Amino acid sequence: MNDNPVRIIELRAENVKRLKAVHITAHPNMQVVSGRNAQGKTSVMDAMWMTLGGGSATKATQRPIRDGEDTARSELDLGDMVVARTWKDGKTSLVVTTKDGFKHPKPQELLDSMVGRFSFDPLAFTRLSAKEQRDALLNLVDLPFDPVEQATERQRLYDERTQIGREVKQAEGALASTTKVEAPAELVSVSELVEQERQGRAANEARDASQVRLSRAAREVERLEAELAEAKRELKEASDVKVPDAVDVDAIREQINNAETINDAVRSNRRHDELNASLEDARSRQQDKTDAITALDKQKAEGLASATFPVEGLGFDDEGVTYQGIPFQQASSAEQIKVSLAMAMALNPKLRVLRIMDGSLLDDESLKIIEQMAVDHDYQVWLEKVGDGGVGVVIEDGEVKA
Repeated sequence: MNDNPVRIIELRAENVKRLKAVHITAHPNMQVVSGRNAQGKTSVMDAMWMTLGGGSATKATQRPIRDGEDTARSELDLGDMVVARTWKDGKTSLVVTTKDGFKHPKPQELLDSMVGRFSFDPLAFTRLSAKEQRDALLNLVDLPFDPVEQATERQRLYDERTQIGREVKQAEGALASTTKVEAPAELVSVSELVEQERQGRAANEARDASQVRLSRAAREVERLEAELAEAKRELKEASDVKVPDAVDVDAIREQINNAETINDAVRSNRRHDELNASLEDARSRQQDKTDAITALDKQKAEGLASATFPVEGLGFDDEGVTYQGIPFQQASSAEQIKVSLAMAMALNPKLRVLRIMDGSLLDDESLKIIEQMAVDHDYQVWLEKVGDGGVGVVIEDGEVKA
């Protein structure tokens, strides 16, 4: 088996879903499968996918075998190999045989390496919501970061910065309501001043008593000549006592009276300094969050710049997929079809087969675009369409209409 791109040359299916027996020799670029509703045209498209996709594709179809039958079979001729799958008794078996008769020992692994995203429907992509298109594109692109985790982290930082911003506003308002005034650095201790006043009064009382004693002694000298010697001794003792200067208790009282005013000023200054420090801290934390958000945005921009998207001009933002810098859903219908088809082709480089369901929704211009792109890029498109006229094969009652 070589590595050249392959496509479906023939499809044969029996008893798959609504089908009885069909044999289709496929057009190399544009194979239309048409028919009225409930005749089996979708079964043809599903037969291809179930044959190639294996267990996951079969699980998506609850009843792969036609009602009343116990076995179904589908066979695809891919040129260099034939893929045959059988369904029976709730199980499926797969055989991949090369043209020279070699049966591959691991057939599903071989198909998985070729099929890629065979189930990708270009038209289905255009009908997704902006968010669904974004998620689908992210699944197709290898980025150096996890967009969901990054978006979550960015939102967390944004919310934290918003909360800190409120703190900044509150701190600015509180700081604006205070002013610096002339005041000592420390609070005045009223209790210490009261003690100083008490001590001053005690000292003054002692001083007054000493002066009274001195006066009495002097009078005693004049009155009691007989006791002059003793009086002189007492006079000398009294004279030897050093009398301290008078304490200005009125000044201390004035300090006591002014203490609360001074302390209010000290407290105001301290509050002003605390608020200023709180504001600076909040601003610093706010800037940290801004820097973190900027770093995430830079990582995202660099990651997107280095990422290889399946189609040139594709990208994404927080809202959805973009094309040439504008929202993908704002692109014209023709552009959307071209881009979606190009994406599908980029995802299926080996097995160059695409299937388009609901082809009846396409106008003639869109069909021409798809057919021309299939020819230009050497791809094969299988398109399902309601109706029984025009090109391609018509399915009627589970068979190809003669």
